[in-house]
Amino acid sequence: MTLPAPSPTGAVLVTGASSGIGAELARDFARRGHQVVLVARTESRLTALAAELGEGAHVLAADLSDRDQRAALPDRVAALGLHVDVLVNNAGLSTLGPVSAADPAAEMNMVEVDVVAVVDLTSRFLPGMVERGAGGVLNVASTAAFQPLPGQAGYGAGKAFVLSYTQSLSGELRGSGVTATVLCPGPVDTGFGAAAGFSKEDAENALPAFLWIPADQVAREAVAGFAKGRLVVIPGAGNKAGAAFAKLTPKRLLIPILAKSHPGLRQVMP
Repeated sequence: MTLPAPSPTGAVLVTGASSGIGAELARDFARRGHQVVLVARTESRLTALAAELGEGAHVLAADLSDRDQRAALPDRVAALGLHVDVLVNNAGLSTLGPVSAADPAAEMNMVEVDVVAVVDLTSRFLPGMVERGAGGVLNVASTAAFQPLPGQAGYGAGKAFVLSYTQSLSGELRGSGVTATVLCPGPVDTGFGAAAGFSKEDAENALPAFLWIPADQVAREAVAGFAKGRLVVIPGAGNKAGAAFAKLTPKRLLIPILAKSHPGLRQVMP
């Protein structure tokens, strides 16, 4: 088992913990006896989750698109009398539609949260883990990491970055006592799609029902895989098969299929 044992001063920091997969990951770690530090923008949701999880849950509201707020997190954790044993980079968002019609500010905000924040927080919390010789990083990517994603180009590219970044981390950390795992879920009904701009009906029409995995199951498989030291966790047999298909299929064949089926390109594709 590579998951550090619960301790009075160690904690699991979960970003994007206010809902969806992040909230379920926090619940799973808390059930295992770990203190959890809940990070997201919406303090009221974090407070409600912390009340559910009990005295071992701590709320640190922060906007992860803000570099100053990210930089302040290590000191805010230390002020709680804690150190981070496990960093869970779960926070993420997506834009929708062709890049030619994109809002540059929205695109850069997405990259800031989905990519830059992962690198920033990992760089801040990983040295302490290596110094202690124990701990781990659990990064949340997506099955989109294995393929191009026309209609969500920046999001897909960001998740491909997270996958590659975590794989590289695992090589660097070998023998250190610290591990790196990347979670690559397929579609999950968390409200993420609605926030990006497409309806649940559009998403369900584009993606077969057998690919959809509940958020609590995704979290359980993620934490179990992380505890076993697995590098990549893909919940659901259908999603594993889909990721393998995407990796093996020539991109010149795959890209037109993906572009035609994506709801974000419905109005622009011939």
